[in-house]
Amino acid sequence: MSARILVTGGSGFIGGHVRAALRESKDITPSGVRLLLRDPARLPAGAAAPEEDVVRGDLADPESLRGVCDGVDVVLHCASHIGDDERRNETVNDHGTRALVEEAARAGAGRVVYVSTAAVYGRGPFCGAPPGELPLAPASPTSRSRAAAERHVLEAGGVVLRPHLVLGGGDRWVVPGLAALLGVLSAGLKECAARHSVVDVRALGRAVVAAGLSDRDLAGVHHVNHPQPVDCSELLDSVAGRLGLRLPGAAVDIDEARDRLAGQPRALHHLGMLAVDHWFADDGFWSGVGVDPGAGFAESLAEHAAWYREFLAG
Repeated sequence: MSARILVTGGSGFIGGHVRAALRESKDITPSGVRLLLRDPARLPAGAAAPEEDVVRGDLADPESLRGVCDGVDVVLHCASHIGDDERRNETVNDHGTRALVEEAARAGAGRVVYVSTAAVYGRGPFCGAPPGELPLAPASPTSRSRAAAERHVLEAGGVVLRPHLVLGGGDRWVVPGLAALLGVLSAGLKECAARHSVVDVRALGRAVVAAGLSDRDLAGVHHVNHPQPVDCSELLDSVAGRLGLRLPGAAVDIDEARDRLAGQPRALHHLGMLAVDHWFADDGFWSGVGVDPGAGFAESLAEHAAWYREFLAG
């Protein structure tokens, strides 16, 4: 008998690719998928298969979650609020996840998988550390609330996945942010060897599904990134080259880049993050669930370049 899966955040960036991975899975039928959406109208026309069960529910309204996990075997929790509003983050990510986990337990769902973020560690440097070795030090309202959400999932024996930089169709943060930084600098960045973990969102979607369906005991935290980190200069060079960005100036070093960005705190923040290692080692997760981690950054970016060019042009 096929498992029944509940997906939260199915209209979002990562959740949309989880839906795609479910459709590819031989272990799941469309009728075995339930999508929990705050606003079903946000789901693009035709995005849900006719057999999929679309239900309305809002993480900010625990009462609306009553019954959403009935008959469900696995919950794939991909929904998060991202922003600077402390109260909204706490309401959706912290309290909403707690309510969802409690509802899953009440309904007898066997596993909850939560897509979190390596941002719960705060600022680096992080050099090849496996999960379990780094203390949590979230620095933003979003990452603090997602760290709180993790606790609810872990206390219930669930699975937490922590990707770092996620790229691919639908990404409005990572590659667009790198492109914006390059635009402000009007130059590339030379001799910056800080390493960063990345993952293609298609591989991440397959990883989330595999974590939900695996026969292994996966309870706990896992880093879900491509095994090979990418250095800062390669990140920026690949973005500039693949997206055809015009950079009139010669590449600059970190010190000169900081000088150019003086008085622009947001750009300086992004530069500061790029200039130190954010490399998170795998604990054998990919091989354990039998999923290919996908291509490295440059190859993945090439495959998604058309989407990014269209998005940036818009």
